[in-house]
Amino acid sequence: MALVLRDIHQPPAPPWWPPAPGWWLLFAFLAAAALAAWAWHARRRRRRRAIEALFDDTVARAEGPSRSVAAMSELLRRAARRHDPRADRLQGAEWLALLAARLPPGDAGALDPGQATGRLLLEGAFRTDVEPGEVDALHPVARKAYLAMMSGGRR
Repeated sequence: MALVLRDIHQPPAPPWWPPAPGWWLLFAFLAAAALAAWAWHARRRRRRRAIEALFDDTVARAEGPSRSVAAMSELLRRAARRHDPRADRLQGAEWLALLAARLPPGDAGALDPGQATGRLLLEGAFRTDVEPGEVDALHPVARKAYLAMMSGGRR
């Protein structure tokens, strides 16, 4: 009696859906990482907007150009203490050098003691004859320095 032999039949290939448990874990990890990165960036944006608003509102509430300069100087000194506890005691060129170190090279030159904006930041709070145009020139430089110090900018 002859046996009838047949070929071996392979089972069908596993379907691609649903994925294996390892793939589910990988997808969950990637989704959690993306959500954490989004939350971190959103928190940084909110914090930066709050810091910008604090600077702008404090300077806007100051009455008069000399008080605006005083408000900028006070905010900058408070922010500088985050990096150096002795920063609020620095005077003159040392103080301006600390601020300039936090700025990009193109903006750092504006805080040179020989420049009008540097002198205004040093003396403007004590002068009564500060021109609004001078304050307008100082404002963006002081704002950049403040934001750089509050967000952990250049050292």
